[in-house]
Amino acid sequence: MPAKRKDDGLVNESIKAREVMVITDTGEKLGVMNTREAMNLAWDKNLDLVVVALSAKPPVAKFIDYNKYRYEQQRKQREAKKHQKTVSLKEIRLSPKIDIGDFNTKLKNGRKFLESGDKLKISIRFRGREMAYTSRGREVMMNFAKEVEDIASIESRPVQDGRNMFMTLTPKKDK
Repeated sequence: MPAKRKDDGLVNESIKAREVMVITDTGEKLGVMNTREAMNLAWDKNLDLVVVALSAKPPVAKFIDYNKYRYEQQRKQREAKKHQKTVSLKEIRLSPKIDIGDFNTKLKNGRKFLESGDKLKISIRFRGREMAYTSRGREVMMNFAKEVEDIASIESRPVQDGRNMFMTLTPKKDK
């Protein structure tokens, strides 16, 4: 007699329903029967009795090799995880007084991030008297966005929050 499963309340002895609609491992319907009887039939075939539709009246149970079933479910989950794309947010900091060489270096790194499928957050921190030139900071950001418009689009336009200004770019999905 197989041991009781602790991980799932819908297998073998942990089935609380008195009667269940039974389906064999080949898909044949045996009809409604006592849970104990159904369990004995499953064990005779070296299989487990697993409830597959709890909300039905009476619950529907099937003869399944539960370990194999769990393995298949885990494999499907792993496979689904493989095909998920995680998008990370990379940040590049600019300044309102950035020179062309520094700007081009940051631009090259930003392009690399966008081409690898990451979102890009561009930030500028205004220090001291630079607060009087927030329009220059916005200009630098829009210039950056214009330079990468072939591979990225603006998700959020430049927004000022205290002494900081932020803008988010997302890669285009035409690949």
